[in-house]
Amino acid sequence: MTTVEPKKRRVLIASSHPLFGQGLRSLLQARQATGVEVVGMVATLEQALAALERLNPDLIIVDYDDEQLNRDEFLARFVEGEKKLRVVLLSLQSSSEAIVYDRRTLAASQIDDWLEDWNITDDLSGLPARIPTAPRTVKPKEDRRNAMKHLVIAGILVLVVTAALIFALEQATLLPIQAAAQATPIDDLFRLEFMVIAFLFALIVVLMLYSIVVFRRKKGDTTDAAHIEGNTRLEVMWTIVPLATVLFFAYLGGHSLAETVRADPRPMEVNVIGQQWSWRFEYPEWGLVTTELVLPEDKQALLRLWSTDVIHSFWVPEFRVKQDALPGGEANARDLRVTPNLPGEYTLACAELCGVQHAYMTARVRVLPQEEFDAWVVSLTGEPSGDPAERGAQLVQQYGCVACHSLDGTVIVGPSWKGVYGSQEALSDGTTVMVNDDYLHESIVDPAARLVQGFQNLMPNTYRDQLTDEQIADIIEFIKTVR
Repeated sequence: MTTVEPKKRRVLIASSHPLFGQGLRSLLQARQATGVEVVGMVATLEQALAALERLNPDLIIVDYDDEQLNRDEFLARFVEGEKKLRVVLLSLQSSSEAIVYDRRTLAASQIDDWLEDWNITDDLSGLPARIPTAPRTVKPKEDRRNAMKHLVIAGILVLVVTAALIFALEQATLLPIQAAAQATPIDDLFRLEFMVIAFLFALIVVLMLYSIVVFRRKKGDTTDAAHIEGNTRLEVMWTIVPLATVLFFAYLGGHSLAETVRADPRPMEVNVIGQQWSWRFEYPEWGLVTTELVLPEDKQALLRLWSTDVIHSFWVPEFRVKQDALPGGEANARDLRVTPNLPGEYTLACAELCGVQHAYMTARVRVLPQEEFDAWVVSLTGEPSGDPAERGAQLVQQYGCVACHSLDGTVIVGPSWKGVYGSQEALSDGTTVMVNDDYLHESIVDPAARLVQGFQNLMPNTYRDQLTDEQIADIIEFIKTVR
């Protein structure tokens, strides 16, 4: 006796998403629908019409969730037109099952129930003329309750982790102490940014780990995940919320900048001159020149910065603010306002890579109560010493000469001054010279004239304009004493 194999039901899939066809094949195979054969997949009505004669399908399954397909045209052409054919709408959006909208019943049904009730027939009479008005996705109340439960749990975990991170950041010393009024608005902005960073970190990491743990694939589960096209509301939200956050922080940044540059009516002016590799500070009001920056407490200082050679950058971390010192002299000066409010000693560093001794281009900064500052000014504006060597030693410190010329024989950038006076020095052109008053004077006002062998011309040629002949003579007298 010969067994007749039943005829397979030929199915044509209409969807512009390849994953839909793969998901449908998996669903049919998982439910052992052995009498079904997927003969093809089309993305448009025109492709479906072209495949009709060639593939001869018994059924067309249309992707209910594909907004690029015109379902009315499919139904009108294959159900109400000349070429009548069985058409069903299938949604894979449900979190638990595939939903079939069969026009025979005008109702949605689970894929298992529909497969059991599926009987191929040529009798298409009595089919309704409109698409069923069932909702796009059918989600049981239990699913909604579970989704809300997971959302609440994850939200609580995000808040807990955010609070823990903020507490940990508050305990850590992320910024140095505040020593200027300008530091307050800057630190307030930093603190708010740290809080937002903590929240975003918790939001991403907690939701990721929660999803990995709770929604992981269970052992033995080989089914496909839900077929999701997108969520317009979510996409709009994650565009608007970050944009609003960025604009809000832009406003806060502008407000913070306005606070740091706010000018007092009568600030104290200080000229800050950077050179390779030292700082010099001039107080025009008293005619002082120093190599340490001394400022009074609770009084705004207007620092006018420039450089004699390359770009340097003024930065005291406790003040928070920073400004470049550009070449070009006083005509190219840039302003920086600082209002110190915490007495103490701090360190000025150059924050711009400026050469081989950049790391050592530092200076001491002292903030003194007003009474102590006044006493410091008086101590420096008294009668000058009668000893030219002592006056020269003070000038050497004021103009930062020891940053390049050591007093103990150590070779830094320029020749050491220890025992140099009266010695014979070999020059870069092969000749020698006696180090006397004339040679030292020439080397100060025109350092490139006769270079010592083994050294480059790195000394600024601006001292001829900054020092008088008497001051240069005092410096030479000091050099004579360095033995």
